[in-house]
This record gives sequence, structure tokens and C-alpha cells, in this order.
Amino acid sequence: MRPVAHYSRLPVELLRFATTERAELHTAAWFAVATPVIRERLPNYPTMLTMDTAGDPLIDEPTLLKALLKARHWQKRDTFAREWDKVAKTIDSRLVGICPAHAQFYRWLKGSVRHTPHPDACRILEAMFPGWTVQQLFQPVRTSRSRLLRTPTAKPDPNDDIATVTQRPPEPGGRRGGGNLASRETPGTPEAGRRPDREKQVIAMSAQRARDFLTRIEVSNVGAETLDQLADDLRRLVVAYLQQPLPTLLGDLVNTQNRAFELLEGHQKPTQTRDLYLVAGITCGLLAMASRDFGAAHEAMTQARTGYACADNAGHDGLRTWIRGLQANITYWSGRWEDSVRYAQLGAEAAARSRSTAAVLLASSEARALGGLHRLEEAHVALARAAEAQDRVQPDDLDVLGGLCTFTRPTQLKYAAETLSWGGAPEAGDAERFALEALAAFPTAIPGGGSFRNETTTRCILTVARVVRGEVEGAAEALGPVLALPPAQRSHTILTSVARVQTALSARTDPGREATALTGALEAFAVERLTPPR
Repeated sequence: MRPVAHYSRLPVELLRFATTERAELHTAAWFAVATPVIRERLPNYPTMLTMDTAGDPLIDEPTLLKALLKARHWQKRDTFAREWDKVAKTIDSRLVGICPAHAQFYRWLKGSVRHTPHPDACRILEAMFPGWTVQQLFQPVRTSRSRLLRTPTAKPDPNDDIATVTQRPPEPGGRRGGGNLASRETPGTPEAGRRPDREKQVIAMSAQRARDFLTRIEVSNVGAETLDQLADDLRRLVVAYLQQPLPTLLGDLVNTQNRAFELLEGHQKPTQTRDLYLVAGITCGLLAMASRDFGAAHEAMTQARTGYACADNAGHDGLRTWIRGLQANITYWSGRWEDSVRYAQLGAEAAARSRSTAAVLLASSEARALGGLHRLEEAHVALARAAEAQDRVQPDDLDVLGGLCTFTRPTQLKYAAETLSWGGAPEAGDAERFALEALAAFPTAIPGGGSFRNETTTRCILTVARVVRGEVEGAAEALGPVLALPPAQRSHTILTSVARVQTALSARTDPGREATALTGALEAFAVERLTPPR
């Protein structure tokens, strides 16, 4: 080790400090002690606080990959992606464009990966950095910049006085490194005998650790504008979902969910994290309903469960209640009515706390599933709870968004009509009345128009009630707009509702000409339907 005064590249003030206050210390020890002083007296001087014996700055990074990228100025993901594609093109043109996404890229840099990357990714990484193996690229590194930029050789250079890549023991706090100065002192050394100096070193290093921590916690990958944009996107999607064909919205739904997930994988302030979980939970709910409309019940429940986890992380009872309502909805349209009742009841506690319109959704969903089970007496009790919940509503964040996130009065009437439509002739009159009230109210319930999904399923309920009452001509009139729907709007829920009409028609002992014609029209309608994208 050379004395500190050897480093003539340092400013005069720093050299004066070295020769007068710590000249007896060896280079490495002196730099560790002087770090806080250098930063205080010379804030604009480039930091060279750790050097090798030749005076070359040491690089200390969690992965060799990060060190190599910084040395080449490729540490931005977009820059890395361009270099990745250049190399991929020379290996196999099919590998172009498979560069890891932002979140995965930064996990690579931090070394927070559990498994070796995909074999194709390994081929590209080893071609980008000849001489290094993938295993080495994901190991911690402590070396000089000049050594790092040399292509590694099979035999170590005897002139190098440090390892190129080392597995260093963890320091206190979990960071890998060479340990701290105080921990390397042994009895009998000059440093160990100076208790005041040793304590100053510990205090200085602790202050630096706090400074580094402060820098990290103040950094956020989310700004106010980002959250506003996500909220605007959601506001548009929750309304458009009720009014537009699903194929035109699916891409935007997936992109919004991806943005929320990627931001959550980064670092932000706690209040921003809560808002992001709320956004992510709502997008999961929308995609759960989209999956349901494609007839993919399993995928729909996966999205719903993820949405409920987001609601828990956000601590949002309104979102918890809404997701339970969606789960009750998905299982209802899958014919799992017992499960639908169970999910509705699981959300009761959160519903009592939130008192949003989602609480009305939950009670109405329970009533509808009980109707499907022909437990009409219990269904009437649940409908009464829904009416009471409507009287106590206090709108929350989801209600403000509107669209699918708020349970409107016309939708409540539709659920009541569907519940009673399971009761046969004794309930058919009330079912028809509620369905007509709902159809009259839908056009003004949502800004920009009604909801073709709600209106179509309500018309099917009205048709069932009229068929049960023997009014086949009135049933055909109610079903006319349904039969005119284009295939892109014939979702699983609409086709299931149409199937209920067919069942009601087939139950007639004397179908007649009109009923037969209507049955034929319904069979033709069900041939073409909404199909999921390939």
C-alpha cells in the first residue's frame, strides 16, 4: 500500500487533510475514514473513495452484469435492448425482440433472480460479453475499472491484486462487500488502540448508510401525472366495457393492467403504492369479467383472486366487496349457484364497512343465485337486504369511477327481475314489471348511453317471464333487439340468457307456430358467438 500523499491527482485541500490528520493510515483505511470528510468539504469532486494499489477506482456492484453495463454506458434498459438485438441478430434472427421487460431487466442488475435465465437469453448474454459465463454475470463483483474492461482470460493475471469476481461475505444489513473498517481491526494494531477514532469511524459509516438509505426511499417510479393517467384510462374503460364490443377493449385492458403491475414491481411512496394496488385490483376485476364473457371461467376466477389480493394490499373494503360480487357473478354464469351464494356471503363483512354500491351488488347477487337454486323465500330476504343497502349507500372511489364499478338502480332492478324469473308463474308478473322498469331506466343510467350487455340480458329475462305467462307474441317482441346483436357482442352471459329462453319455450306443452319460429331463431342466433383472441 502507498501512503495517501501518493495520490497527487487529489485536490490540495484533500492532500492537506491526508498528511496532517491521517497520514499514518494506509490507503484503504484512510479512504474509508475520510469518506464523510471528502463529501462534506468537496461535494463536487468526483468520488474515488475506494482504490486498488495502483490508484485505480474499485467497482463494487451486486452483479458483474451491472458493472459491465455501467462501464459501457448501457445501463438504461432501452440502450441495453438495442445492443441485445444487435447481438441476437448475429445468432438467430428469431431471438430479436425477446429482451427482458423493464422489471426483469432491473432484477437482473440487482441480482435478485432465483434461476438462470432462459437458454436463449444465456446465449445472447454470453455473446454480448465474450469470456464471461452467465453464472459469473450474476455474481457480485469487486474489481478495478481497468481490469473490468479487459476481456477475461483463462488464466488469472499475476499482476492483479484482487479477484475479478468474488463471493464476498455479507456485511451487517445483508449487503455483500468487504466488511467495514472497524470489523477488520484486531488487537495489537494501531487502529484498535484508538477507541475515540474507532467510534468516529463507526459513526461516520453509520451516517453514510443512513444517507444512502434516504436517497433510495425518496426515489419513486410513480409521479402524480402517471397516477392521473391511469385513473383516466380506468374511467374510460369501466364505462366503455358496458357499451362497446369486448374485442375493441381487450388490448387496452391488458395494457393498463401491465402498466400497473410493472409500476408495483418498482419503488414508490406508500400512498402511491396503495393507489397502484387499487388500479391493479380494478383492472383485474375488468379482465375477470372479460374472461367470463369469453366463457373462460377458470381464467376469470384467477383474475378475480388477484384482484382481491390487490384489494387486501390497498386496504380497500369497497374493492374487496366489489371483487366478491364479481366472483359471485362469474360462478353464477358458470351454473355454480352454491358457490355464487358463498362468495356473496364472504363479502358481507367488507360490505358492511364500505357501504358503497358494491354492498347492493353483493346482496343482489346472493338473491339471484338463491333464485337459481329455487330457494325463493331466502331470495326474497336477500332482495330486502339489497334494498336496505341501497338506502344506506355512501359512494366510494369505485362509485366515482362509474360504469362497471358502480351498481346502478336499473342494474339492481334487473337482478331482482332475474331472481324472480326463477320462481315460475307465481313470480312471473313481478319479474316482468322489474324488467320493464330496468329497461326504461338503463339509457340514462350511464353517461354516453345505456349498456347493451345489461339491456340484452334484461330483455331475455322479460322474455322468460312472458313465456311463462303464456304471452309468446309479447316474448317475441321483447327478444327482437337481442336477435339483431352482431356476433362480436354475443358474449357467454348473453348466450346463457338466450339458452334460458329456449328452455322456457321447450317447457310449453303446446308450443304453437310462434313459439316454434322463435325457437328456430334462437338456435340460429347461438351458432355465431364472441370468440376469444388466438
